[in-house]
Formats: sequence, structure tokens, C-alpha cells
Amino acid sequence: MSFKDLGLTDALLKAVTEKGYTTPSPIQEKAIPHILAGKDVLASAQTGTGKTAGFTLPVLQYLSETKHPKYRPLRALVLTPTRELAAQVYDNVREYSSYLNIHSAVVFGGVKAASQIATLKRGVDILVATPGRLLDLHDQKAVSFKRIDVLILDEADRMLDMGFQQALDDIISYMPEQRQTLLFSATYPVKIEKIAQRIMPVSY
Repeated sequence: MSFKDLGLTDALLKAVTEKGYTTPSPIQEKAIPHILAGKDVLASAQTGTGKTAGFTLPVLQYLSETKHPKYRPLRALVLTPTRELAAQVYDNVREYSSYLNIHSAVVFGGVKAASQIATLKRGVDILVATPGRLLDLHDQKAVSFKRIDVLILDEADRMLDMGFQQALDDIISYMPEQRQTLLFSATYPVKIEKIAQRIMPVSY
């Protein structure tokens, strides 16, 4: 199995090759075709298994192949529990979208919001964010979730362990019901099952 066999475009294959990857990992092999098909995905994946590319590559392909208005509404959102993970995911998004006309950004707390707001105003296709800062920006009307097509929860179990349950519920309540939802979690405690049932009803 190669990345080409998974149905990725030449622009993404070129970026993957430049990162030195030749063969998809098991999570990539399983997840990418389902995500490209527009299905909701609930996956168990540890850090270091290639899960970031597993959701980043197909979502970038979707964004590049679907037309978007000139003002670039936010259409894909990746939520992560920590700023460190947000920065890592954002680096991957930027690297994999090198040959695509895709605008991306990352927002997290601990830094001034002004530059993040300015970036969002210029138009962003895919945003990587931590829940707290994202809600702050939404409260300031700096970001809208109305046009989101894809929601990704990365390391969802850690987000819940860190007390982000209410923030996640609030963010999800602002989103269109018609969307693709991708949930990645290293473990499956009952609370993950419950949130999955709420946000991915079609899959259950």
C-alpha cells in the first residue's frame, strides 16, 4: 500500500515525499480512505503513530477540491488539548499544504490575541486551536463556526481529562449539524463514548 493507493492528489503526495515518508502507517491506511469519503471517524491512536497526517492529508485534499468564497470562511477546525500539540499539528498542516492554495493558522492561550485576530480576519481555511483561546476569540466575534465542514478532536481523552468538557460542548453547539466529525483518542473511557455518541450520532 502506498500513499497514492489511498487516493491522495499529486500535490499532497509531493509534500509527503519531501517529508521522507513512503508507506502509510496502519492508522493512515485505515483512516484516510474513510475521511476522503466524507465519513465520520472514531479512531484510537497514540501519539507517534502518524495520526496527524492521517487526518490532515484527507482534510487538506477536501478543502483544496471544494470551492470556497474569496473571503475564505473557516471550514476545518482541529481542537487539541495543549499549545504544544497545537503547534505540532499546525506545523504538519503547513508542511503538507505546501503545494496547495490553503490558508492555515494556529491559536492558543499564553500569547496576546491581537495578532491571532488579525490573522483570522485575513481568512483561514483550516484552524488549529486549544478550546479556551478559541472560545475567547469566538466571544470577541473574531471567528465564526457557521461554515465549518470538518471538526477534528485530537487527543480527545486528554481534553476531557484537562477539564475541557464544557468548552467542547459550547464550541460544538455553535457548529452546523451537517458536518464531518473526526475524533482521535488514545483511550476509550466512558466519557469518550458519551461525547462520541453526542457529536457523531450517525456513527452509532
